[in-house]
Amino acid sequence: MASNAESEDTAISTSPRSLYKDPDDGRQRFLLELEFVQCLANPTYIHYLAQNRYFEDEAFIGYLRYLQYWQRPEYAKFIMYPHCLYFLELLQNANFRNSMAHPGNKELVHRQQFYFWKNFKNNRLKHIVSKSQLQAAAATPASVSPPSTPPTTIAVTAPIDPPESSIAVTSSATATVQEISSGVDR
Repeated sequence: MASNAESEDTAISTSPRSLYKDPDDGRQRFLLELEFVQCLANPTYIHYLAQNRYFEDEAFIGYLRYLQYWQRPEYAKFIMYPHCLYFLELLQNANFRNSMAHPGNKELVHRQQFYFWKNFKNNRLKHIVSKSQLQAAAATPASVSPPSTPPTTIAVTAPIDPPESSIAVTSSATATVQEISSGVDR
């Protein structure tokens, strides 16, 4: 009798129905989750989800929690719209989910996203150029005078005024930066 029970258990565990083999090794699931996560970069889509009460479903909230694995570098490299990761993180907060149901909040988030895209490149270039100039000035010793002509690899299109509170520069480095920038203006 024990042998019959054991043979039934092994037959059930090895039957083709109990073993599920994904035909495409998870590619379809990966693509579907990638597409859904990237849709979260659109504030109008988040508003749609809030209006249709998806955020009231605990299973959906759990799914959003599960999707946080997309923030790891090995998955994030596939994302084309990085704002989706930021919105995915914000959607973990119940207050944000509730506020996205209101059209005014959706418009506010959409406007902020638009202005970020509009000004991101200019702001980033200003930061990169000012940082490289300050590093070059800090690397120059105070006793050695800077070269009379500026290096040809640095192209400055507008005077850059870094905020005082975020960058601490010694007086000699400040003088060096001023001499370099005056040489660029010539």
